[in-house]
Parts: sequence; structure tokens; C-alpha cells
Amino acid sequence: MPESQTFKVELEQIEGYEFRVKFDSPDAQELLVDEPEPLGHARGPNAARLIAAAVGNCLAASLVFCMHTKFRQNPGPVRASVTGRIERDGRGRLRIGGLDATLRLADTAASIGHFDRCLQQFEDFCIATESIRQGIPVSVKVLDAEGRTVHSD
Repeated sequence: MPESQTFKVELEQIEGYEFRVKFDSPDAQELLVDEPEPLGHARGPNAARLIAAAVGNCLAASLVFCMHTKFRQNPGPVRASVTGRIERDGRGRLRIGGLDATLRLADTAASIGHFDRCLQQFEDFCIATESIRQGIPVSVKVLDAEGRTVHSD
């Protein structure tokens, strides 16, 4: 795998706070995102829920990779749930105050070979979770209808 890769996600406003999300994977289905009421109509997940889904997916996939690919185990399906907390920061702005992820195995840990080794390392290979834990640098650019940059940081 190369040291650096890029990916692209495109969003298009439908109405209000509802957006259509298109992914750069040719077979990926579009996703509808929306804010909960009273801003939006909750017709889809909002950004905080997508972050929680990314963390749950990444952790579960990383654990499955360790068990299945690295150690050739065939455990049953892994389930993940993530509970997020929205809190106000020191300036009174709403932020994700924490995410609590729970992964559930279909089999007993004792029946999965090398499971202790997977537990020691699977989180280190989870791109989304480890990035979120450290903070993600984000640059912002706003373009107008003519393609002019009207804001960048």
C-alpha cells in the first residue's frame, strides 16, 4: 500500500440540511444525510453519527482482519455499537464529547486462536479511530458559483 492515498466524497444539497453524498467507489450507493429536528428532518444520519459509524466500522473491520486474515481464524460475525455524547465546549459550542464503542463477538474469546494478540494490536491499525483520537487537521475552502475561492484557511 502506498504511503499516501487520496479519496473523494461529494455532497450536494437537496433542500434545507438534507444532502446527497456520493462516494468515489464505483459500486457504492449514495447516502442521504440530514440534521435532526429542529434544524432538519432526520431523513438520514448527521455528521456526528457518520463519525460514530466510521469508528464502529473501522474497529470491527480491523478486528475481523486480525482474526481472519492474520491468524486464519473463522469466528462468527462481529457486531459493533457506538454511543456518542454531544456536549458543549468551553465556548458553548456543541461538540462530540466522546464515543463509546462496543464490539460483540459471535464466539467465545477462548475459541478464537491468537485472540489475545488481536486484542493487543487491532486498534493500532484502525485508520478512522486512531485519527479521530489524535485530531484530524482540516483545511477549509469555500468556492462561489464561478469557482472563485471566497474563503480558505
